[in-house]
Amino acid sequence: MYTQVRNTTIFALLLGAGNCMAATDIRTVVDATVLPLMHQQAIPGLSVAIVQHGKAQYFNYGVASKDTQKPVTENTLFEIGSVSKTFTATLAGYAQASGKLNLSAPASQYLLALGGGPFDNISVLNLGTYSAGGLPLQFPNDADNSSKMISYFQHWKPEFEPGAQRLYSNPSLGLFGYLAAQSLKQPFNVAMENTLLPKLGLKHTFVDVPKAQMGLYAQGYDKRDMPVRVGPGALSSEAYGVKSSPADLIHYVAMNINPASLEKPLQQAIAATHTGYYRVDNTLQGLGWEMYAYPTKLDDLLAGNSTSMAMEPHKANWLTPPQPLRAGTLVNKTGSTNGFGAYIAYVPSKAIGIVILANKNYPNAERVKAAHAILSAMDH
Repeated sequence: MYTQVRNTTIFALLLGAGNCMAATDIRTVVDATVLPLMHQQAIPGLSVAIVQHGKAQYFNYGVASKDTQKPVTENTLFEIGSVSKTFTATLAGYAQASGKLNLSAPASQYLLALGGGPFDNISVLNLGTYSAGGLPLQFPNDADNSSKMISYFQHWKPEFEPGAQRLYSNPSLGLFGYLAAQSLKQPFNVAMENTLLPKLGLKHTFVDVPKAQMGLYAQGYDKRDMPVRVGPGALSSEAYGVKSSPADLIHYVAMNINPASLEKPLQQAIAATHTGYYRVDNTLQGLGWEMYAYPTKLDDLLAGNSTSMAMEPHKANWLTPPQPLRAGTLVNKTGSTNGFGAYIAYVPSKAIGIVILANKNYPNAERVKAAHAILSAMDH
């Protein structure tokens, strides 16, 4: 199996705080973790990127396409699924920091077509934290397109009071991003690709992959090992539509660990995404991201990224006031499409982070266990 490691210094992002784990040592840990996982899950290609006290390392395995046998590199484009939600949340935080968006305002304030119904009492923040009142995981098939999306929300009936329950939802976070873009008076894709991504210094992250970059776009594979890529759907760009590379995503992680080099509104945006609004057991809900006390028990991470957390309502225990990011916090997010699986986790106070990208959707638990093992080795 093809394996490659490269080292890159991320300049001016993080202040050195101790010695990095030797590249040979971490490679041994990553190989021992990833190679059995790829065999067990029949993953064609996978990339691990880590950042540790300012230095990024890349561990690339397998192929981006079984047809071409092109090897995975740190520049391979992967679908990142719901990790996209963290970019959407950052855009909303940027709109808030720019004075355009008020998270406490009713959702209908930013989309008049939602007025006169439940969205007069559902805040923008409720949408951004999956607590609007029971919006489902996915749009119904007959509403999963842009032309019928507004009508779906106009006819939707809440199951719970706003803020009472967390129910993970693409329509909820997707509408959150849509309203953020509305507040900036731009279409979402334009706001993301022309404003946010360049300001973050990301040059190979896209909602729509340009023709000139298609050669870097990995082929995804479904459960039957058939080739598949994500298709359009209602609010797909906002909820799960971003494609990115290991190199860009580990840069994004470094920016989240220490955003000091970014302009002030983006620093404020990242702080907003790291703010804890409520707890479900040991999971602290931010905007896009979920957070845990660090050192983090593997069982807590597995519970927070479980099928139950994705599919079932859970009582939201709100924090008053909301909790800013504290030292000793692990931040994470999983993401999947039919043909890809992604996971990001990082510990800002330790200046360590990991990105795992694969061109097959495999169980969240396996991603979490792999990342936990590698991060634990890094923080030795």
